[in-house]
Amino acid sequence: MPANPGRAGLRGGSDGAVTVDDGRPTPLSADRIVRWFERNDFHYFTDDDGDLGGLWRGRLFYFFLFGDDKEILQVRGQWNREIAIERLEEVLDACAEWNAERIWPKAYVRVRDNGMVHVVAEVSTDLEHGATDAQLSQILFCGLSTSSTFFDAIDELYPDPAAVAP
Repeated sequence: MPANPGRAGLRGGSDGAVTVDDGRPTPLSADRIVRWFERNDFHYFTDDDGDLGGLWRGRLFYFFLFGDDKEILQVRGQWNREIAIERLEEVLDACAEWNAERIWPKAYVRVRDNGMVHVVAEVSTDLEHGATDAQLSQILFCGLSTSSTFFDAIDELYPDPAAVAP
């Protein structure tokens, strides 16, 4: 049975998704995230794999849709600097402390092939039953703001030497 579009205006997304503007939960789609970017005057890009991304405070964020029905939203950010492999244990401790004390974001590291450590934060939400525009907005802002707060904490642990006057 097709979904009842409600009384308010409908907008069809490029991926076939429909947004109902009457405050009822609707399925997650990349088109809804793009409209959120546009409503908030955020600059964004779509990469070669079709993933949405953007820069917030100089930090790269991606907005992934996972699951069989693309119902899981993940906001994943990467700190804007790298850490030497010799500091891996201390940055792992910082991530573990963060994760023990806070719900969001999940903080972790990735060691690249060149031996440099990248610090990552992510917030994932299962939206199997859809979300209203207000709920989606709150989740997206939560992913950006909590990840930025984590990256600010990492900035305090590892101040940018180029930002300090000689």
